[in-house]
Amino acid sequence: MEKEIIQTIIESYIDAYNKFDVAGMLKSLHPDVEFKNITGGNVDLSLTGLKEFGDQANSALQYFIERKQTISGLNISDHTAEVSVDYQAILAIDLPNGLKAGESIQMKGQSVFIFEDNLILSITDIS
Repeated sequence: MEKEIIQTIIESYIDAYNKFDVAGMLKSLHPDVEFKNITGGNVDLSLTGLKEFGDQANSALQYFIERKQTISGLNISDHTAEVSVDYQAILAIDLPNGLKAGESIQMKGQSVFIFEDNLILSITDIS
């Protein structure tokens, strides 16, 4: 795949994420998409398929008043892209870990995207 196509797909996906546009996010995904979220070295979420991804993405909307991922680095090789991300959000609800509604979250992370058929086949978010 061409690097420009991969970059455009990633930017479109992140733009939809930032706008709370789940349908827009799903447009960039392969029907067999696999998603993993890794926090502190532990997999805390793993799912497969558009329906599971869409259900999770829709349920996550309730957690934030606003959220934004900003690409701070991008390395594309073949069908894989490693993206460094600056993440910030404001919580809409209290979380079990003690964070409260209205609090800001800021962190740096990495997302690894794998592509097939000009769609995102796999996303691994690491923070």
